[in-house]
Amino acid sequence: MQAPVPAPMIQASDVTHYYGPYPAIQEVNFSVRKGEVLGFLGPNGAGKTTTMRILTGFLPPSRGSVSLDGFDVVEKSLEVRRRVGYLPETVPLYTDMTVTNYLKYMGTLRGMPAARIRARLGEVIDVCRLGDYRKTQIGKLSKGFRQRVGIAQAIIHEPEVLVLDEPTIGIDPIQVVETRSLIQELGREQTVVLSSHILPEVSMICERVLIIHEGRIVAEDTPQNLAEGLQGLERLEVEVGGPSAQVLPALQQINGVISVTHRNNQGRHTYTIQAQPGRDLRDDISRAVIGNGWSLRGMQLMGMSLEEIFLRLTTQEDL
Repeated sequence: MQAPVPAPMIQASDVTHYYGPYPAIQEVNFSVRKGEVLGFLGPNGAGKTTTMRILTGFLPPSRGSVSLDGFDVVEKSLEVRRRVGYLPETVPLYTDMTVTNYLKYMGTLRGMPAARIRARLGEVIDVCRLGDYRKTQIGKLSKGFRQRVGIAQAIIHEPEVLVLDEPTIGIDPIQVVETRSLIQELGREQTVVLSSHILPEVSMICERVLIIHEGRIVAEDTPQNLAEGLQGLERLEVEVGGPSAQVLPALQQINGVISVTHRNNQGRHTYTIQAQPGRDLRDDISRAVIGNGWSLRGMQLMGMSLEEIFLRLTTQEDL
């Protein structure tokens, strides 16, 4: 007997939200498995923050529904908030409080018993690497350490789901690396939904990506599968043993080839071939090379980077 498929931790169905007459998001559908790290990728103004606010119960959808661990975010808002930790794009910090006092206060707001707050305080400070700053006023911390305090307040009550809206925006490169590492650690224990417009961030941290553009989801898959599905057989890298002055024009003359770029790396001649959409030119390339008496030393499909995928899906003429 086949085991039942577990219910998703997050389920969004036909979610639409309007600001006045203008839709911020339209008919958004997705689900998130327990323990998954999901990335929401899109340009500024695409609808990422609106979606994050709806997921956490801070904003009701105009239409559609969202459930978290089986609880509707509107009808069971308090149950949802007990299970979710939220880091908004602008972190809600009290700058005149010390790190320790602020985290105690946030634990109290979430209804945690005093003994549990004391126990969690040390754990959270260690996880977020705030040990040297526990007695420091938040207003005296750098932007990167304030971001860590924001993450600490989001996890102090041990939520099942962590929602992070642009968690590395505005911090320096070293702190970006440290924050990403922290998020990866948290993702081993919790379900994480991360929004970002930074392409490397999503590809490095997330198992699955949703690309949102003008309020609609335009793609959903792993970064690798998105690349394979969009690129198909359209770009190849070929290594040929033969005189480049003859190989290059021979490849350019193959029917279906758009462009060929030659690269010589210490006598190793490789050619990047861009084909017409939907054309598989591997056999034609093989015949052209071998027919001229040259050696075909290698041929491989070239995947697209997440940046190329993003541009293709969010540029109007390619939609």
